[in-house]
This record gives sequence, C-alpha cells and structure tokens, in this order.
Amino acid sequence: MVERHGKINSAQLIGVVKQSKTTGPGRSSQGTDRNTILRAGCLTQLFFFCFCGVSEAFILSAMAYDRYVAIRNPLVYAVTMSPWVCSLLLLGVYGMGFAGAMIHTGNIMSLTFCSDNLINHFMCDIFPVLELSCNSTDANQLVVFIAVGIIIGIPTIAIFISYALILSSILHIRSTEGRSKAFSTCSSHMIVVSLFFGSGAFAYLKPPSIFPLDQGKVSSLFYTIVVPMLNPLIYSLRNKDVKIVLRKALNRKILS
Repeated sequence: MVERHGKINSAQLIGVVKQSKTTGPGRSSQGTDRNTILRAGCLTQLFFFCFCGVSEAFILSAMAYDRYVAIRNPLVYAVTMSPWVCSLLLLGVYGMGFAGAMIHTGNIMSLTFCSDNLINHFMCDIFPVLELSCNSTDANQLVVFIAVGIIIGIPTIAIFISYALILSSILHIRSTEGRSKAFSTCSSHMIVVSLFFGSGAFAYLKPPSIFPLDQGKVSSLFYTIVVPMLNPLIYSLRNKDVKIVLRKALNRKILS
C-alpha cells in the first residue's frame, strides 16, 4: 500500500502548495490596506495555482484507478501498481498540470491591461485578472471554459469508469465484511472528489456576468483554502485509531 500512500501524500502536498500560492505573495502599500504585486509575480502566482489545481484533478483520477486495482485483485496489487507504474502516473499528472497552467497563463499574457490594475479578489485568479483587460475578453473566456471543461471532464469520466468497475467488483464479493471494507476504502476519496470537482465547476464553469466577483470570492475561498484543509481530515477518517478517538470524543460530549 506504499504506492497509494504516495499518491495521497502527493495530493496533500499539491493542496499545501496551492494554499501557499493563493495566500501570497503580496505586500501592503504604505498607508493603505491594499496589497500590491508585480505583473510578473501575479502571473507566477496564477501559473502555480493552475498547475496545482490541474494536477490535483488528474491525481484524483489516478487514485480512483488505484482503488479499482486494489479491490479488483488485491493479491497482485503490488505488481500492477509497481513504483515504475506509479512514477509514470505521477509524471502524466504533473505533465497535464504544466500544460493546463501554460494554457491559462499564456491566455492571460496575451492581454493588454488598463492603468487601474486593482484586482477585485484576494489572489490573481483567472476571471478577476481578465476583468482588468482593456480589450475584449470573449475569446479568452471561451479558452478558459474549454480548458476547464477538459480538465474537469477527462478526470471525471475516468473516475466514473473506475467506480463503475469498482461497484461491479464489490457486487461479486460474497462476504458482508469484504463489501464493507471495499466501500470504506472508496468513501473518503468520493467525498474529496465531490468537494473538489463540485466547487471547481461552480467557480469556473460559469460566465463571470452571472455572479458578481464578490460572490465568486466565496466559492474561490472554499475551493482554494477550505477543501485542501479538509482533505487530510477526510483521508485520516479511514484510520481505525482516528475513528475510535472520534467516537470516544462524541460519546463524552453526548454523556456530558
């Protein structure tokens, strides 16, 4: 199971990097509450944010395949998911992350910005930066929707296929305990997938004109800060010791 823990650690590392790139860099201007950032710094922040977001989407699909292999034939799991195979999967994940980040950053770099470069957001996100452009951004928004649609669509299809095969394998398990173990193996991953893709689709698969940027800040905050913070907690719920501690704590509260 070392390979699976490696994927979980990679997903959590991506979340930490995404949080750090979301909350910085920036410095306060003298006498104001505003933070300033250079154009190069803003594009760098956007690049790493997109890189982490795209990589996380594809690593979640790789983890779904990993769970299918573990449930379908656990005796040959170590052979099927060898370190070489896992390295290739991670290479593909980070390759897609780099490609997605380059598309979004290049899409922003082609714009001309007006003199009033006040970003109505807490970070250099895609739509708030597009709002600063002096040119028409219709073509750029179309590129964003197509790219995000592919980034969300491909991993989602892969995850659905993996879970359809997992469900088929679970139905062939005769023992109730075996089925329960298989479902518990997938439950944490399914929660993370739902939170990640649900919040991501809400944040980016809608025209900016539908919701004002102030409302977009809330969805972006949930997507970039809250979800990565919840991921370690969700994955740790699979641990029996953590479950026992939580049950004891809840029982104490109920009794008191």
